[in-house]
Amino acid sequence: MAKPVVEILDTTLRDGAQMEGVSFSVNDKFQILDNLVTIGVRYIEAGNPGSNPKDREFFTKFNEKRPVMDQTELVAFGPTKRKGIKPEDDTGLADLLSAQTSTIVIFGKTWDLEVRDILRCTNEENKALIRETTEYLRSQGRDVIFDAEHFFEAYRANPDYAVACLKAAQDGGALCAVLCDTNGATMPDEVGAVTAAVVQALPGIQIGIHCHNDSGMAVANSQAAVLAGATHVQGTFNGIGERCGNANLSTIIPNLQLKYGHSCIPDDRMELLTPVARTIAEITNIQLPNGEPYVGSSAFSHKAGMHVDGVKKNPKTFEHIEPTSVGNARRFLLSEISGRSAVLDIIRRIKPDISRDAPEVARVLHTMKDLEHQGYHFEGAEASQELLVCKELGLYQPFFTLEKLRITIEQPQVGAFSAFTYIKILVDGVEEVTAAEGEGPVNAMDRALKKAMEVFYPELTQVRLTDFKVRVLNQEATASTVRTLIESTDGIRTWHTIGVSTDILEASWLALVDSLEYKLMCQQLGLT
Repeated sequence: MAKPVVEILDTTLRDGAQMEGVSFSVNDKFQILDNLVTIGVRYIEAGNPGSNPKDREFFTKFNEKRPVMDQTELVAFGPTKRKGIKPEDDTGLADLLSAQTSTIVIFGKTWDLEVRDILRCTNEENKALIRETTEYLRSQGRDVIFDAEHFFEAYRANPDYAVACLKAAQDGGALCAVLCDTNGATMPDEVGAVTAAVVQALPGIQIGIHCHNDSGMAVANSQAAVLAGATHVQGTFNGIGERCGNANLSTIIPNLQLKYGHSCIPDDRMELLTPVARTIAEITNIQLPNGEPYVGSSAFSHKAGMHVDGVKKNPKTFEHIEPTSVGNARRFLLSEISGRSAVLDIIRRIKPDISRDAPEVARVLHTMKDLEHQGYHFEGAEASQELLVCKELGLYQPFFTLEKLRITIEQPQVGAFSAFTYIKILVDGVEEVTAAEGEGPVNAMDRALKKAMEVFYPELTQVRLTDFKVRVLNQEATASTVRTLIESTDGIRTWHTIGVSTDILEASWLALVDSLEYKLMCQQLGLT
């Protein structure tokens, strides 16, 4: 029997762009578009061509390129026509039509409070705005999705009128009416009850859901709507969006498809979920939480010895799905509470044929626990832990020798501190001397080391530092031990390295060196 289909409309490019700190370039939008097409969502809402030059440029370039979209469709987004203006004379609707999309999403009012105080028109006039806008766009050969703003507030205040507004869109020819929890205030039980009532009241039109996360319920509310009969879900990848964000499609899609048996994307695309979520996070320049369901780096990570042993015997004991089904990977974390099973699994990633009782296993475990006692924290630094294993197995060869490192910090009379790093390294007997300026000593060290290493290892040009954290481990004033954790990426993979010292610059140096050597070691040993 065919799975019930739930259409996914991704609004990362439109609603997601309203998140504080997020600003997509036109090129960013095309990169995200490519990823969304690859994973197979039904619709991609790209913005309002009449609201800003960037969206207008995007639609213009899209129509010039006309990329292959397979089953995915690009849609434009905008408001209903203005009061007192004929649809054919409304510049906003003209802009929407100029986007040349087959489908247009229009939003309108359904809350009588907004009709009175914002639009300043009668309830009947508002229904006419919705119906006439929809009719006009349909007459121009466009399919229409109607987003009902503040629908749940509208339904609480005046359910008959709220539904009548949806009926106006249906009468105008809209294919889908979307119930929007615009303020993110509604709870799942209410979303389910209201959606069920609307589905019953309006046969013949598809019902959708659009939720915001102000109460932390956007995913739960979206699922409640689907269980009540909605067959169209809107959201963003990684839940980005205004205020507290939108419904997170990285969670909703696998929940609906793997848990409830709906079809949101093609089955063979589900393994792209994690790569797509992480790529979009990278383009958006946001930190994807380690504990993000399904796609986070810790989603299938195991630390406690008994848990690790259980997963190795039967993964179902501590994993709700197979990690690879969503493109993620199982990880066993080394720490002072790790047992032999966790250590063995990490070693076998590098040396698959090693036995459980091999002396190297005990040696790695002993070294790791000794280093953790000194302040290392390997559970968040998988790259440093794999380098440690390689060293204990005799597989590690330094990729360079540091001959000299000098860091200078200057404070001008006016302005911020500046840092300058001079470095001399040796690779296979060949010397390289270089220098770099940076925004602080760690940034200057990073730039100088990479600059010198890239002479011998050009592939390191792909690597960049994406996060840097420092933690003081004890309270010994300026002699305190500090731990630095660095996140790096080559645009495809992300890894973490660690350094510990009483000198923050030395700790940072150790983590920086591990970061670059890990990239080179993986390449040398064929690790992925």
